[in-house]
Amino acid sequence: MAERDFDVVVIGAGPGGYVCAIRCAQLGLRTACVDRRATLGGTCLNIGCIPSKALLQSSELFEQTAHLKSHGILPGDVGLDLSAMMTRKDRVVTTLTKGIAALFQKNSITHLSGTGRIVDSHTVDVDGNTVTTDHIVIATGSDHATLPGIEIDEKRVVSSTGALSLAEVPRSMVVIGAGFIGLEMGSVWRRLGAKVTVVEYLDRIAPGMDGEIAGQFQKLLRRQGLVFRLASQVTALTPGEDDVDVTLEPAGGGPSETLTTEIVLVSVGRKPFTEGLGLAEAGVATDDKGRIKVDDRFATSQPGIHAIGDCIAGAMLAHKAEDEGIAVAETLAGGAGHVNHDVIPGVVYTNPEAASVGKTEEELQAAGVDYVAGRFPMIANSRARTYDETAGMVKVLADRSTDRVLGVHILGTAAGELIAEAAVAMEFGASSEDLARTCHAHPTFSEAVREAALAVDGRAIHA
Repeated sequence: MAERDFDVVVIGAGPGGYVCAIRCAQLGLRTACVDRRATLGGTCLNIGCIPSKALLQSSELFEQTAHLKSHGILPGDVGLDLSAMMTRKDRVVTTLTKGIAALFQKNSITHLSGTGRIVDSHTVDVDGNTVTTDHIVIATGSDHATLPGIEIDEKRVVSSTGALSLAEVPRSMVVIGAGFIGLEMGSVWRRLGAKVTVVEYLDRIAPGMDGEIAGQFQKLLRRQGLVFRLASQVTALTPGEDDVDVTLEPAGGGPSETLTTEIVLVSVGRKPFTEGLGLAEAGVATDDKGRIKVDDRFATSQPGIHAIGDCIAGAMLAHKAEDEGIAVAETLAGGAGHVNHDVIPGVVYTNPEAASVGKTEEELQAAGVDYVAGRFPMIANSRARTYDETAGMVKVLADRSTDRVLGVHILGTAAGELIAEAAVAMEFGASSEDLARTCHAHPTFSEAVREAALAVDGRAIHA
């Protein structure tokens, strides 16, 4: 039998796909990566995680100028050059996409530009040209979800993609969906001057977040100027020449009302991108949500084909996809790749940030777990005081009998960085006592994590 073109062909060059390809190449596998975009990095790098964080940083700096006088800094008149802000955002994206291209070259990975379709377990068609391979890894990611009867034109009614590229600051914006993406993009445009109203079908923001943290989070965002319409559903959008009429109804039923806004951002989640891959023809099973079914080693129903990231079940997070990509690569190379899905952190990059890892109180209660919660307010943290960033708290949840840390939830400045300590601790099966006994530098935000761990046993020093 003739040798196949590659050992592995990865379909999709997002965080899961390109990381998988790099790890495969590091392990000596002849690797190709297929992607229909001209640049590597997938949704996250090109039109998602990275450009949104660039705008979050820029908009936060713009807002901070209004508070510099309390630090004895007199900035004078501060204006906004949105075009320059967008140019910086684009430059960040371009630099990173070129970086991935360089990594592909360094690791001798073949980049196949085009749309990949699976012909069979060992053949991939790329825009009419076929390549053969021992293994196929599907890493096609996800696309923004839509609402029935609502058309996204990326002008008046935009997805997160359109919200990253508005030519001017809108007078007003309605965000449909109070999830992570909606809150982040709503925060960007609110800081830059738009009146932002967030509409959410549920009676709370940030579904899936620990309830206590979500409640405090909403209060802080409301103080910043975000308006929330919870337990409400959008039943119709009527775009006009300059505005959009948004028809709302109570989620539980009742009379409708109309909000008029310049821009509507539809941010109601994401859906797996699996259309056009030839899954059914190749014998790859999917579930009722269109996700590819895999086993605990990410193998699909068809031998020789694996799948990772947003196109399978689980959290739709870039770092989850990256870990799965590494695990699959190591498995294909004869190793024992593994991902601990119980210790995948999540972060909302607003100001303050909200981050979590492990179980929420609601999840522990539903499972009947006997636990203890230790809390520490950021207002009692010295570093937070020096930064005038005293909003938020740290909460550590530990098993009552074993003291093992089951979940950590942080609301505050640098929460996205602080959560890594909790993730490492949980990966090693740490107790709250382990966190409490670990010396933390002073003054740092991280001391709040230690204090919350001490609070599990009623021993917090500064609260």
